Amino acid sequence: MKQIDRLAALGLFDSRVPRYTSYPTAPVFSATVGQELQTRQLAALDPAVPVSVYIHIPFCERLCWFCACRTQGTQSLSPVESYIGTMEAELELLAKTLPAGLQMGRLHWGGGTPTILPPQLIHRLARAVKSTFPQTADWEFSVEIDPTLVDKDKIAALAAEGMNRASIGIQDFDPLVQEAIGRHQPYEATLACVEDLRAAGITSLNADLVYGLPHQTPARMSNTLAKVLSLQPDRIALFGYAHVPWVAKRQKLIDETFLPDDLARYALAGQAADAFATAGFQAIGIDHFALPQDGLAEAARTGHLRRNFQGYTEDICPALIGIGASSISRFPGGYVQNAAATPAYVKQIEAGHLAGSRGHEMTPEDLMRARAIEMIMCDFTLDLRALRLEFGPLCDGLEPDLARVVARFGNFVSLTDQQLVISPEGHPLTRLIASLFDAHMPSDAKFSRAS
Repeated sequence: MKQIDRLAALGLFDSRVPRYTSYPTAPVFSATVGQELQTRQLAALDPAVPVSVYIHIPFCERLCWFCACRTQGTQSLSPVESYIGTMEAELELLAKTLPAGLQMGRLHWGGGTPTILPPQLIHRLARAVKSTFPQTADWEFSVEIDPTLVDKDKIAALAAEGMNRASIGIQDFDPLVQEAIGRHQPYEATLACVEDLRAAGITSLNADLVYGLPHQTPARMSNTLAKVLSLQPDRIALFGYAHVPWVAKRQKLIDETFLPDDLARYALAGQAADAFATAGFQAIGIDHFALPQDGLAEAARTGHLRRNFQGYTEDICPALIGIGASSISRFPGGYVQNAAATPAYVKQIEAGHLAGSRGHEMTPEDLMRARAIEMIMCDFTLDLRALRLEFGPLCDGLEPDLARVVARFGNFVSLTDQQLVISPEGHPLTRLIASLFDAHMPSDAKFSRAS
C-alpha cells in the first residue's frame, strides 16, 4: 500500500496527460497548417524509403458507448460504398503528388469497423491502395477486426489481398460489462473468428482489451483473461478506459457510478499484466504484451520499438500517410490531419483538393523532443548520448526538464550524463514523466487519466 500511496502522491490518479502516440499531440495542431504542408511533404518523400499507409473506415453498424474514436453509425452499405469512392479519388490526388517509385512497407485499416466492408468493397479498396502504393516484398497488412461483423468470405477477401496480421477488438467478455458499454460480443463468436483467421493463414493476431470499464471486478477480469489467453493471441494491447464524455457524447450512456475507483482500476491493470507474464508474454511499453518470438518483442529487445497512432509498433517507416476522414499523416517535417467530419472530407476531395485541414510543422527542437518522448514511452529510458549524437546542442534545452523530473520523481528515476532511467516501480508514471518534456502542453486540453 505504501507504493500506491507514493504513486498517488505524485499524481498518478489525479493527472490527465497525453498518451503520446504523437508529439506534439493532436490538440496542438493548427488550422493554419494543412494542404500546403501536406503537398510539400508528400512531394519531398524519398522514393527509396518505404512509407506506412493508414486507411480510416469511420462506419459502424453499432456505436459502442465506451468508444471515443471518430465513427458514425449506419445500417446501410450505401454511404460506405460512396465513401470508398471518395477514398479512391483521394488516392488519385495523392498519386499526382507522390514521387515516382514510392513503395508501401505497411498498411493498416482502422476505424470504425473495417470489416463492415463486404468482400467486393474489400477488393476494390485494397486494389486502389496498391495502385497508388505498390507494396514491398516484406510488407505488413493489418486490419482491425470486429468478430461480430466478419465472416469467412470477408476474411478470405482480406487474406487474398495480403492481410497477414489481424487485431481483434474484445474489450471484455463479461456479459454485464458488455451490456454496460453497449457491446454484445459472445466468446463463441470471437473464437470462431480467430479460428477462421488462423485457417486463412493469418500468422499474427493481436487482442485489444480495456480495463477500468463499468462492473469490472477481479473475478470478472479473471474470467475474461482466461478466455483471451485461450484464443492464443501473439500480442495483447491493454488500454485504460478513458471516460471523456465531453469528447465522446455517447459515453454519457455509461453509468459512472459503476466505474472502478482509482485503486480498483490500478489493481485490474496489475492483475492482467501478471496473468500475461505467467502465460509467457513480455511486457512492451506501458500497455502492450507480446510473445517472445513476436516481432514487437524483438523490436523491444533490440531498441527498435516505435510508437504511433496505433500504439506500439515495430514499424520503422519514417512517414505514415493517412487516408480518409480524420486520418493523420506523419511526415519527416510535421503532421497533417484530414478534415475530421466525413462531409467536410468528402467536400474537399470532390473539389479536387487534398483533405488536410490542420496540422503542425516540426521545428528542429520539436523533432528532438519527439524522439526523447518516444524513447521514454518505448524504453523507459532517455538515451541522452544517442540523442546528442543526433541533435547536438539542441539537447541542452532538456537540462531544466531533466532537473524537474529528478526533483519530482526522486527514487523512481535515476539520471547520469548518459541517460535517464525510470525504475520498474516507476513505470506507471511514464506518461507523467514524458509530459515534463512536452514544450507544447496545452493548458486547456482534457486528456485521459494517467493511470
